[in-house]
Amino acid sequence: METGEQVGVEAVPYCCSDFDSGETPARGLAIRTRKTRSLSTSSATACDYRRNQSLHGPSPVTTFGPKACMLQNPHAVMHIQDPASQRLTWNKPPKSVLVVKKIQDASLLQPFKELCVFLTEKNMIVYVESKVLADTAIAGDESFGAVIQKFCTFREDLDDISNRVDFIICLGGDGTLLYASSLFQESVPPVMAFHLGSLGFLTPFKFDTYQSQVTQIIEGNTAIILRSRLRVRVVKKGIIMTNGDSEGSRKSMQYQVLNEVVVDRGPSSYLSNVDLFLDGHLITTVQGDGVIVSTPTGSTAYAVAAGASMIHPNVPAIMITPICPHSLSFRPIVVPAGVELKIMLSRDARNTAWVSFDGRKRQEICHGDSITITTSCFPVPSICFRDPVNDWFESLSQCLHWNVRKKQNYLCSEEEEF
Repeated sequence: METGEQVGVEAVPYCCSDFDSGETPARGLAIRTRKTRSLSTSSATACDYRRNQSLHGPSPVTTFGPKACMLQNPHAVMHIQDPASQRLTWNKPPKSVLVVKKIQDASLLQPFKELCVFLTEKNMIVYVESKVLADTAIAGDESFGAVIQKFCTFREDLDDISNRVDFIICLGGDGTLLYASSLFQESVPPVMAFHLGSLGFLTPFKFDTYQSQVTQIIEGNTAIILRSRLRVRVVKKGIIMTNGDSEGSRKSMQYQVLNEVVVDRGPSSYLSNVDLFLDGHLITTVQGDGVIVSTPTGSTAYAVAAGASMIHPNVPAIMITPICPHSLSFRPIVVPAGVELKIMLSRDARNTAWVSFDGRKRQEICHGDSITITTSCFPVPSICFRDPVNDWFESLSQCLHWNVRKKQNYLCSEEEEF
């Protein structure tokens, strides 16, 4: 091929598909486009370096639950909509709501009852987890009995409510929102989180004016922020004994993670020793207490306590933060959202490792096991109190007291002369 010859190259953006190429891909989100550019290398060389996924990560779905979707901006000139213009709308009026309440918190009983009464009066179908109603303070309240009879109940990990709930209301703290995210392993309905917990970084709404705020959500056209999640696949290598001979078997589990994946040394006194791969290439070996792989939303959680930077949730990225590394030069890094990370025990590791997902589902990782992490195409559409930028900086200021310092005194004119 002569230099300067024009060649049509078909760009194939990343599609949200399963990790194994043999599995059926999920919803088709890719838009195939063609562009022309000048190439000075051969077509064979170009094909060798052609990626099968985008470094910017998968395009998130813009439908949330059975009725909610993103309000499209007709004036947008970008394929990726400006986060500042992301607003919630409804294809049909919402009819069902999931109320997620922090368990064993007496201070939430009255807000929970008030909210449920209000929702039933608006003829909403209210979904509540069965263990919430097991609280004697709720089940034994005769005045609340008529409302309980109207509830639809479900059990975690047993009942699928993904196509039944139009939006979610969380009563509690950040952990309540994380728990609500874990209930939906694919499309997540819009989430409205009330600050009734301890920290409340992810819960921008105050309960004092809940009636007007919930009414506004039901009417639609409110600002939302798409909080990216991590799609994590854990493959565990097991041993099956057959007629005295050992045969290898592999067990696979998949999780959607909103904050972070934490790999640590567990109860062992030895250093954690795990290999970290990026797109199939070994980039480093983590020797220390462990490593945190987090979303931008999770950057203000465990990661920031381990020395990472805080990243706005609209930034498409994955953060890698070591936990107490035995190296003075191992600093936290940020990688593009579209990469695929894999974590495995090093061959010469003295002990096993342990992994947890948003602080839950903790399990042991042994030699031969692997943890594969990439950005999910199923984000959490979190409803904003004002807008994504103001809400985030308000949380930095109020919850983490970011850059709080007594101001320096003004220098008067007499002191300036000296």
